[in-house]
Amino acid sequence: MSSIKFDYGRDGIEIKVDPIWNLTIFRPKSQDLIANTNEAIKEAIRNPIGTIPLKELIKEKGDLEQICIVASDGTRPVPSRIILKALIEELNSYGINDNQILVLIATGLHRQSREDELERILGIELKCRLKSIDHVATDKASLKDFGTAPDGVPIYINKHYCESDLKILTGYVEPHFFFGFSGGPKSIAPGIAGAETIQANHSAENIAHPLARFGIDKGNPMHENSKHISDTIGADFIVNVCINEKHEITRVAAGNVMQVHEQLVKYQLNYIFKKIKDLYDIVICGNGGYPLDLNLYQAVKSMAIGEIAVKEGGTIISVNELSDGVGIGQENFRDLIFSGKTPKTLYEQVLNKEIVIPDQWEIQVLARIMMRAEIYVISSLKEEEIGNIGLKYANSVEEAIDASLKKYGQGARILILPNGPQVIPILKNK
Repeated sequence: MSSIKFDYGRDGIEIKVDPIWNLTIFRPKSQDLIANTNEAIKEAIRNPIGTIPLKELIKEKGDLEQICIVASDGTRPVPSRIILKALIEELNSYGINDNQILVLIATGLHRQSREDELERILGIELKCRLKSIDHVATDKASLKDFGTAPDGVPIYINKHYCESDLKILTGYVEPHFFFGFSGGPKSIAPGIAGAETIQANHSAENIAHPLARFGIDKGNPMHENSKHISDTIGADFIVNVCINEKHEITRVAAGNVMQVHEQLVKYQLNYIFKKIKDLYDIVICGNGGYPLDLNLYQAVKSMAIGEIAVKEGGTIISVNELSDGVGIGQENFRDLIFSGKTPKTLYEQVLNKEIVIPDQWEIQVLARIMMRAEIYVISSLKEEEIGNIGLKYANSVEEAIDASLKKYGQGARILILPNGPQVIPILKNK
């Protein structure tokens, strides 16, 4: 019996494959790695898209008291320490001192960063050299009010960023389960936005919008709102990358926020999406391992990958380590998955605004997927820890497959996606 290596936690797991299974496996397309990432990032900074080089921009700005660099939080697999190392070396070569630099961790509504995560984000050397702070979306005193966007979303953004003399964004671009793509303006909203801004951007109506899906930015109300906020607040420069399934950098671009984002989105469209002719009875999917599979809250993203490819009434087998459990700091989500309500009830209550709380979007998406397919959770959690709204428990992927085959028969079509959002299946007519 052969086996398949599946991304899970830091080390992965092996899934034993029965030769009688009607099995399809999608692996990511091979991407060329950047041999010298430090130099490639510096070259991108020196030869930006849609704006003047950063060195000239700094000369134009004159005396700079503070440069704010926004970096993704610890729940993202962004190789921030690599990006920041090259960026700081460039800034230092332009005469910028470390004490002029503030790294702002874009936590959105996520929990605050742990020490080990800060070391992973900044690298040990830069963690010791640079001042860094976490964004706190719920701290009104740390936010600046910019009025209201045309779609009615209130605009509150981190004061440290707004009041800095030079604003630089960093991050990565990959498909996102309701934002279309990560990166670009998403670093500002929701990354360093206030809770009211995030909740309005992630409203039940926006989450339910048919274009709020993987790989769609044009016409996606959340992306459009984020772009408007980014244009309103401003960002002087951005450095974004694309990564492969091993979280290695495959592409880098720097310069104007939207032009960089559009270029990297085009690159992703060529590599990430895989057309399928028909839907599958069983889809086995995960978030791509650590750190994306830290908790059940984040694991919903992987279930949304399965939702695309599974037939109505089929089975999604979610394979994520969940070493942080349901999610540290996600108490609202925890309460809802232990509410005893049916997915249909939860979904309707969110849409009808009977449930209006932070993180409602995650339960809304989870409930939507559960109304389409049954979901098995394969993780380090115990059965009593996955809630009581209908998520199913199994000790292993093989056990979940065997249980599902009893329902669909041995000829059931099975799709395995071992590498998280590095492969997004899409029906040919969609």
